[in-house]
Amino acid sequence: MGLSLDREDFSTLPGWAEDRPAAAFAAFRRSALHATQTKPYRTGSLGLGTADFEPAYAAALAESESGYPSDAEARSFFETWFRPVEVRPDGGTGLVTGYYEPEVFVSETPESGYRFPFLRKPENLIKAPDPDNPPAGIPSGFAFMLAGADGMTLCPDRQAIESGAFDGLSLEIAWASCRADVFFAHVQGCARLCFPDGRVERITYSAKSGHPFTGIGGLLVKRGEIAPDLMSMAAIRQWLAANPERADRLMWENRSFIFFEKAAVENDYLGPVAAAKVPLEPGRSLAVDRHIHTFGTPIFVSAPGLQDFDEPRPFARLMIAQDTGTAIVGPARGDLFAGCGSAAGEKAGSIKASARFVILAPVGSEVARRAGHER
Repeated sequence: MGLSLDREDFSTLPGWAEDRPAAAFAAFRRSALHATQTKPYRTGSLGLGTADFEPAYAAALAESESGYPSDAEARSFFETWFRPVEVRPDGGTGLVTGYYEPEVFVSETPESGYRFPFLRKPENLIKAPDPDNPPAGIPSGFAFMLAGADGMTLCPDRQAIESGAFDGLSLEIAWASCRADVFFAHVQGCARLCFPDGRVERITYSAKSGHPFTGIGGLLVKRGEIAPDLMSMAAIRQWLAANPERADRLMWENRSFIFFEKAAVENDYLGPVAAAKVPLEPGRSLAVDRHIHTFGTPIFVSAPGLQDFDEPRPFARLMIAQDTGTAIVGPARGDLFAGCGSAAGEKAGSIKASARFVILAPVGSEVARRAGHER
């Protein structure tokens, strides 16, 4: 793993004093509750383990859930239990992008105008025990495969599934009126479904086809369809709408396909339960490379070229590692959860910026010592 760990100090960390970390504390406390009462998080290769976090977990859980601290108190909490350490990738800089939970108007049945389904996982779609050494006939790196009477086979890709590969299996959860809405829900890995009777249900990631993810935005830039400086989620949607005869073929080039499962909307403000098994906190939850970072780790992300979500200043926020994603690879790579709905989508779609990643390593941890905080 090519990276260096460089000591930082809260007193000189740009943007730290101006941040408002009370919501980050709330997100951290949810991870503390899960890690201590349900299941500890897997230790990433950076080396931060459950034992390192236990004192901070205990202190966070000592706070009443109904009486979260103020921003000043939250800042003092993190300064007490953690030490800032910049994670600097060798030969490069960090990068942040954004994601959100879309809202999609749907029908329970394939009515006129509603013919693009969200699908649940087929019963015989299973995880490959070791994607690096899969069964015969399954390419290396495929995390999912279909189990049949004659052994394991590849799951159909996006084009095959959308052309009817699983028709007749009653996998449909609901139908949308626009294929692009379904496609972008796949990219985000979640959605809120809005039914005609006013009901709102949530769907979250359950499994995937196993085929590699291809970002269609990158394809459009490479082919000269959209200028690099104009690329955004809104620009992609505009291109798809303006080129209906080419839209399906472009989306099918992303062979990855996501299967969903239903989940309750218990809190309108919070996002879906993600990889860290806690609801995402808008503006404070971060998707990271789970092979490197341990879920629950506080990470201060600063991106001078990106405006803060809520204030007219450069982005510099304490985030909590609570999700992951196929495209999120490397020690200084993150995806900011912007929230739910169209406004959050506009925020998320415009986020792509160089960034610094400063992890908050627990006091006494080996990572803090390696960075020179303790001898």
